Amino acid sequence: MSSPRQLLVATLGIVPYAAALELQRAAAKARLDGSLDQDLLLLLEHPPVVTTGRSTKAGNLLLDERALARRGIALFDVERGGDVTFHGPGQLVGYPIMDLRRHREDLHWYLRQVEQVLIDALETFRIPAGRNPGRTGVWTNERKIASIGVHARQWVTWHGFALNVTTDLSYFDVMVPCGIPDVVMTSVERELLEAADGACFAPSPSLGDDVRNAVIAAAGARFDLEAVPVTEADLRATVAAAVPMAP
Repeated sequence: MSSPRQLLVATLGIVPYAAALELQRAAAKARLDGSLDQDLLLLLEHPPVVTTGRSTKAGNLLLDERALARRGIALFDVERGGDVTFHGPGQLVGYPIMDLRRHREDLHWYLRQVEQVLIDALETFRIPAGRNPGRTGVWTNERKIASIGVHARQWVTWHGFALNVTTDLSYFDVMVPCGIPDVVMTSVERELLEAADGACFAPSPSLGDDVRNAVIAAAGARFDLEAVPVTEADLRATVAAAVPMAP
């Protein structure tokens, strides 16, 4: 399907969470059995959905499933690490399906690399991003702009990151985001507007595309891979033979 040391990048648009989860698991299975011979980055958006991870604590989700449904928000409990978070329109969600045996067999190292990809991408927009010691994710001006939660089996990863670009941040009011009391969530759009400091400014209509391209470039550079686009049809053909992976 491709030559050595490439990062296949599939840009999928808006995908329901259940469908994306099934695709991730199939791609991870294909990466494990070798039918997918390169690392893969799925980039997409979800309709409004709340996901809980293995570290989610009781009380961090402030509404029950029925109340969430009345607001048009789905709910999924999944195998990723981390606490409760939100995905929705205007957010760049990335699911790297990577074989860490080709990089470094260390999940803590991998998390730091994913953080750095987003930090490097945000630098493109002059947003000073960084880490918050002891807390996974990416922060700017003491506000959280990206959440990260991953899972791995035999050093093959799935799940990934959510970077708020033009996200409606009011959705985070249904939870204690990432289980961090008093955390303030932000977005690329909000940071750019605040940086304008009252000037007549509107983010570019292409902001979502610009952020996605910056993340692709940063991921290729950070993992020393050549980013190569792959169509959804070609990707699905490659992973079709893989048995869907159980949680």
